[in-house]
Amino acid sequence: MNTGFRSDINGLRAWAVMAVVLYHFAVPGLVGGFAGVDVFFVISGFLMTSLVFVGLENQRFSLWRFYLARARRIFPALLVVCLVVLAVGWFVLMLDEYQQLGRHVRDSLLFMSNIRYFKESGYFDAASHEKWLLHTWSLSVEWQFYMALPVLLLLVWKLFPGRRAAFIALATLFVASWLVCLVWTLNEPDRAFYQLQARAWEMAAGGLLFFLAQRFRPSAALAKSAEWLGFAMIVATFLLVDAQALWPGWLALLPVGGTCLVLLAGRERSWLSGTAVAQWLGSRSYSIYLWHWPLVVGLAYMGLLEQPLWLVAGVLLSVLLGHLSYVLVEEPVRKGGRVWAPRWEILVLCCSLLLVALMGQLVRKTGVPERLSAAVIELEAQRQNRNPRQKECLNSGEPCLYGGERIRLLLLGDSHADTLVTAIVDSLPSAQDGLFFRGLPGCLMVTGAKDIDPERTGCLQLNEWMIAEQESLYPGVPMLRVERTSFHVWGGLDPDEEQPLGSPGVYFSQKYEETTPEFLQEFRQEYVATACRLTAIRPLYLMRPLPEMGINVPLAMGRALLLGKSRELSISLEAYHQRNAFVWSVQDQAREECGAQILDPLPYLCDKQRCYGSRDGKPLYYDDDHLSEYGNRLLLPLFKTLFD
Repeated sequence: MNTGFRSDINGLRAWAVMAVVLYHFAVPGLVGGFAGVDVFFVISGFLMTSLVFVGLENQRFSLWRFYLARARRIFPALLVVCLVVLAVGWFVLMLDEYQQLGRHVRDSLLFMSNIRYFKESGYFDAASHEKWLLHTWSLSVEWQFYMALPVLLLLVWKLFPGRRAAFIALATLFVASWLVCLVWTLNEPDRAFYQLQARAWEMAAGGLLFFLAQRFRPSAALAKSAEWLGFAMIVATFLLVDAQALWPGWLALLPVGGTCLVLLAGRERSWLSGTAVAQWLGSRSYSIYLWHWPLVVGLAYMGLLEQPLWLVAGVLLSVLLGHLSYVLVEEPVRKGGRVWAPRWEILVLCCSLLLVALMGQLVRKTGVPERLSAAVIELEAQRQNRNPRQKECLNSGEPCLYGGERIRLLLLGDSHADTLVTAIVDSLPSAQDGLFFRGLPGCLMVTGAKDIDPERTGCLQLNEWMIAEQESLYPGVPMLRVERTSFHVWGGLDPDEEQPLGSPGVYFSQKYEETTPEFLQEFRQEYVATACRLTAIRPLYLMRPLPEMGINVPLAMGRALLLGKSRELSISLEAYHQRNAFVWSVQDQAREECGAQILDPLPYLCDKQRCYGSRDGKPLYYDDDHLSEYGNRLLLPLFKTLFD
């Protein structure tokens, strides 16, 4: 089989890149367009294995020349994108955002960004639409594979020359990686998505296909059938497998298997992959991929991502910038490699890479605050204006005491409870009075509630403690429970949140993919039962849900200020009640049946029409739904009623 330029592979790249681009721009229908990356992985495995092994068989393989060719292909366009986003960020990003961008530039150019984004997949981390280089995770995975594959095949060739041993080595890698992928997808899905160990089998599949294709060449009729079946599997993934599926896991066999069938068919004149449009897009697929995601983030930054005309403009601009990058960067570098001495080319590529990575590191260190006005710096500071003991007391899930030794209130809940701690302490009547706090991020304090994420088991244990220790824990002292309850019922307001809107974050007897009447009934029953068990032991207060703004308040205000505008944020009172009506009814039932008492923050945060995220140019929240240390001051009169 021909291992040089193949138009079918080039056309397949066009399918893959456009699926990813259209998916990221939220074009309706392509719910599984992210699988275009898996198609790229298989193609890479096939081509890299062919390059290495053909070179070994012909006794002309050079490890350093292999790495030089890959660097020549990948580095230049990536460097340009990183420089451009750093330049844009200088003018439009706040301090923390610019520091994060610097970190991501550094890790992208050191090809460790997949590890970085895996580590950043936690509760308080930035949303995907705030990460300008998030898409480089796949480049890092590919580069890590490029570094390992030739070394593996070279060692195997030295010990056992021939195709059989190399095939066995790749088959072993395929099986081991696939098993890791299956286990991690079930237990650690973020790790499975980002890490090479769970992705190497996709590239190994391409490598195995190279060996199989040398021995088996299908007839014209069989090749046509294989191509059609392969494209059907790939397109079915794009159309049917959505982001809520366990991915990659066994479902990734669909695009991987489909890509292998298309490669095996090798139909270079097919109308599916051989058209002029497919060839044009395929040649520019790498640059299109590099440019499209910063454009997605840019539209999200300006609040335009939901507008159809801007989405069309974003897709077209991705293709245009990809074309310019191909013509002005990729092609000149590729041709320049023929006239430069290899040692000079290596020196220039590596020095350029390290220089821009160093720039990213310098930005990561400081964020260059000198470029920002004092007003923007003040808004930036509000993003960190939170309980100073949050890491010690909330993130650990351990009990904490605030104030004096005479405990007047037990505060239990999640991060919303944590935002109120200092305001409650400041409302205590005496310096000798104190507060007992225990909570956990994202934890619903209802017995039997299990988190949808199987890794989050701490809340179940905390709920067991809540009931077991009530008899002996500060007898008679009232308890206040504060939680983001509606999030557990309906999911998050932001599409980047861990739990999507319309699906519950917890379950009791069985998991529900969406919020159904059956789930609501079970939730009501368990919530009220827990409240009744607690009121039988001590006075219980339930806090009405705090208003959620649906947008990062200080970030949105700071971005507006950077663009020369002022912005005040709020939601309608009607929107608040629409989201929280069910939780209010459940709390009312707990009051009627068990005697639980209700604390309502709305008179202090809302008027008759709107609930406010900012006042007089100052944010009341440090993100989209957590009150800041400034915002919680508004609730001091409410908490003082607890101790009157």
